[in-house]
Amino acid sequence: MAEKGIEFEYKEQNLAQKSELLLKMNPVHKKIPVLVHDGKPVCESLIIVQYIEEAWPEKAPLLPSDPYQKAQARFWADFVDKKVYDCGTRLWKTKGEEKEAAKKEFIEILQILESELGNKKYFGGETFGYVDVAFVPFTAWFHSYETEAGFSVEESAPEISAWAKRCAERESVKKHLYEKEKVYEFVCVLKKRYGVE
Repeated sequence: MAEKGIEFEYKEQNLAQKSELLLKMNPVHKKIPVLVHDGKPVCESLIIVQYIEEAWPEKAPLLPSDPYQKAQARFWADFVDKKVYDCGTRLWKTKGEEKEAAKKEFIEILQILESELGNKKYFGGETFGYVDVAFVPFTAWFHSYETEAGFSVEESAPEISAWAKRCAERESVKKHLYEKEKVYEFVCVLKKRYGVE
């Protein structure tokens, strides 16, 4: 929403003690994120971004107008949503051979994304778009992934690292991306909760 210049109110949620509002707005999954627009909930990250794109199409479009390019952007955003989250979680939630396998897979995922990014400034070319919006929140987790699995994003996928730095300079990203140290503190709490240490 910030990328489109749409004003909104952000409410942090304590996931250990979920609020009545969260439970009411997302009674199926009972998790974040949830966008509440005109009193109606929209749940799940990519669905929320698609909704925002359709509700405010005139403001800084995130998807290209060409149907094929739009389908490609949706494909890569879905790839990020399914692969990066799952594999990234295994980097801090597993040990031994399982962690090593997750590290190898994560680096492969980054390299696949790097191949798609190519020499472009953003995944959509010169314009920050849908795939960037889907992927950029994970960049706040890179430090945690690297620390827990013993690798470097910059060494493994230098173009993704450079892309992440470009994205971090954008005002919309700068204002809303969690600090890497806070993410790592959260990972340490999760590790204790799941008995991973």
